[in-house]
Amino acid sequence: MRRDLYAAGAAVLLFAVAAVVGTFVERRDGTLHVNWPPLLATWHPHAGPGTPAALLVAVAVVAYGPALAARLPWRRLLAAVWGAGLAWTWSLALADGWQRGVAGRLTTRHEYLRAVGRFQDIPATLRDFTGHILLGTPDHWPAHVAGHPPAATLTFVYLDRAGLGGGAWAGAWCITVGTTAAVAVLVAVRALASERHARRAAPFLVLVPGAVWLGTSADAYFAAVAAWAPAFLALAVTGHRPRSAGLAAGLSAGLAVYLSYGLTLLVVIGAAVLWLGSARVRALPFVLAGCAVVPLVFTAFGFSWWEAYGLLVTRYHQGVGGDRPQLYWVWANLACLVAVVGVAVVAGLRRAGAVPLRRARTDPDGRLGVLVLAALAALLVADLSGMSKAETERIWLPFALWLLPATAFLTGARGWLAAQALVALLVNHLLLTGW
Repeated sequence: MRRDLYAAGAAVLLFAVAAVVGTFVERRDGTLHVNWPPLLATWHPHAGPGTPAALLVAVAVVAYGPALAARLPWRRLLAAVWGAGLAWTWSLALADGWQRGVAGRLTTRHEYLRAVGRFQDIPATLRDFTGHILLGTPDHWPAHVAGHPPAATLTFVYLDRAGLGGGAWAGAWCITVGTTAAVAVLVAVRALASERHARRAAPFLVLVPGAVWLGTSADAYFAAVAAWAPAFLALAVTGHRPRSAGLAAGLSAGLAVYLSYGLTLLVVIGAAVLWLGSARVRALPFVLAGCAVVPLVFTAFGFSWWEAYGLLVTRYHQGVGGDRPQLYWVWANLACLVAVVGVAVVAGLRRAGAVPLRRARTDPDGRLGVLVLAALAALLVADLSGMSKAETERIWLPFALWLLPATAFLTGARGWLAAQALVALLVNHLLLTGW
C-alpha cells in the first residue's frame, strides 16, 4: 500500500509540475494554446443541475459498488455497470448545464455537425473529401472533420437523416454508445484473465474520471467502437464463437480506423490479445475478413485513407499543432492522462509492472498485466509520434479506458474509488473543459 501511495503521489506531482511549467510557458510565448495547462480548459468554479446526481452516484458506487460487483450475476453486473456509467457521465455533463454540457458541445465551429449539410450527395462528397482537408483549399473542412476519416462525420449525417439531427441527439448518441466501452473492457478481461479480475475492476470502470470527457465528445463514441474490437477478439481467440466473434472484431476494428486515424494503434492491444489467446489460428481468418469490409467500402466510393492521412499531417502542422512544443507535451500529455484515468490506475499500473515476466501467460495476473501494459505501450507510441500534442484528455480516451482494469490489482477498493470520484468532481466543477 505504501508503494501504491508513492505512485499516486508521484502522479499528482507530475500533474502539478505540468500545470506550473505550462502556465509559465503559455504566459511567456503562448505556444501551448491552452488556457489551463496541461488541460484544454478554463478556470471556472461552478455547479449545475447535474451536481447533486454526480455526488449521489459517487457515494453510492463507493459505498456499494465493490460488494455488488462481487455478487451480482454476470449479465446483471454488465447491465449495472452500463447503467451506473450512464448516470455518472450524464450527471457530470449536466453539471455544466444542458446547453453547454450536452446540446451545444458538438455544434461549435470545429465540430462534425457543422459539416452535415455538405453531405447531400454522399458518394460525391467521399470522392472529393481529401480536396478540402488542407487550410487554404476551397471550403476546407472544420478541424475535427478534416482530422478524422469520413465515417466520423457520416455517423452524424445518418443520425440527421433518421430524424435525430442537432446537438442534443448527437450528444445523447455519444454518451449512450460511449458508456458501453466499460462493458466491452469487462468482457475482454473476463475472457483473457478471469471473472474475478473483471468484477474487481467493474466499479472503477463506472467512476472513471474520463467520464468528464466522455460526456460530451465524439471520442466517447470512437472509444466504444475501439473497445468492442479487442473485446470481440478476446472472445474469438479464447474459443467463444471464433467465427462470429472474430468477424465482429474485424468489422469493429475496420470501422474504428475509419473513425479516427489514431486508432490504428489498436493493433498493439490486438497483438497482445492474439498472443494471449489459444484459439487464434481458428479466429484469425474471420478477423482479417471482417477488417477488410469497411476499408473496401470506403475505397470503392473513392475515399483514399492513406492520401487523407498524409494531408492530415500537413493540416496538423498548419494549425496550432505545428506551434505546440513537443518538448513540453511529450511529458505533459502523461499528466493529462492522470486526470483521465485517476490516481488509482497509476497505482494499479505499478502493480501490473511488478508481475514477473515468467507469469505473463501462465496465470490471470500475468495475462491482465499484458493487456493493460499493451494499452500503455500504444499510448506511449502516440505520445512519441508528435501527433498528440495537447487535447489528449479527449483523443486518448479509446486507449485510456484499457488501463482501468489495472485497478483489479489494488486492495482497499473503497478508498481508491473515492479518490477516483474526487478527481472527476474537482476537474468537472473547478474547470470548464473544452470538450
